[in-house]
Amino acid sequence: MTSPASQTLEDFALRPQLSQGRKIRHNLVSFVRTKPLGAFGAALVVLLILMALAPSAFTFGTNPNFAVISDRLQGPSGSHWFGTDQQGRDLYTRIVYGARTSIMIGFGVVFVTSIIAATIGVTSGYFGGLFDMLMQRIVDIGIALPGLIFIILVVTTLQDFPKTLNIILSVGVLVSLGSSRVIRGAAIAAKQNQYIEAARVVGATDARIIVHHILPNVVAVVLIGASIQIGGAILIEASLSFLGYGIEPPTASWGRMITEAQQYLSNYPHLAIFPGLAIFFTVYSFNMLGDALRDVLDPRLRGSR
Repeated sequence: MTSPASQTLEDFALRPQLSQGRKIRHNLVSFVRTKPLGAFGAALVVLLILMALAPSAFTFGTNPNFAVISDRLQGPSGSHWFGTDQQGRDLYTRIVYGARTSIMIGFGVVFVTSIIAATIGVTSGYFGGLFDMLMQRIVDIGIALPGLIFIILVVTTLQDFPKTLNIILSVGVLVSLGSSRVIRGAAIAAKQNQYIEAARVVGATDARIIVHHILPNVVAVVLIGASIQIGGAILIEASLSFLGYGIEPPTASWGRMITEAQQYLSNYPHLAIFPGLAIFFTVYSFNMLGDALRDVLDPRLRGSR
């Protein structure tokens, strides 16, 4: 039998873990209560990520490119929840697999954007002077470029590279320029803190100050921007696919599905309605999550409803 003394020691050792678990549950409950739209967006984001990771689990192993000509252009039914397209493919299955394309491009764009924007914004804001002026003029030129035309130009020029990689890089570079302005402002504000001057006095190098003092102060800004940019990147990918410059068929893509549905809209509106709703709820969920994260992570907005 366990002695009372040893049991007390075990309880004492487990107490920090239990209190940490209670703290996490408390924060989650508080987030759901104070930010219900953000919590709803987070739930949709988790569902989309699961669809992207394991689409076959949501489609019961159905192949998105499996076509039955005799079943073409059917409306929603028990056997085909969202109906079938002009080639007899199950629309629900293709929408689920389209989530993988959208999520992959969305997170890929945000990864590229975060790295470039953080590098430009932090270094430009920290060093200032002539370097800052030069970087900001380059950013001005990039922002002045017509976005969609620039992306189409890159995608059509670099045809030897995978189309997905072209879209991620072109959209990521374009979006990062505007995002670097926000990060630059946060870096300038962080540079004014007294502990930055104290770090210089004790001999800390610029690289050490940036990594250990400036970057931690702009992480919240990067996270907030990233959560919102994912929705924008998914919308851009859908627009490119709609125009014919996106993901190549037969890979499932929500934008291409809407393009293919144009000639059937009058008689079979479900071909465009369901992919359109998928795009809408995806962008909406990431935007709501981003707004909630901004309210939680930004000290000036904490406590806002």
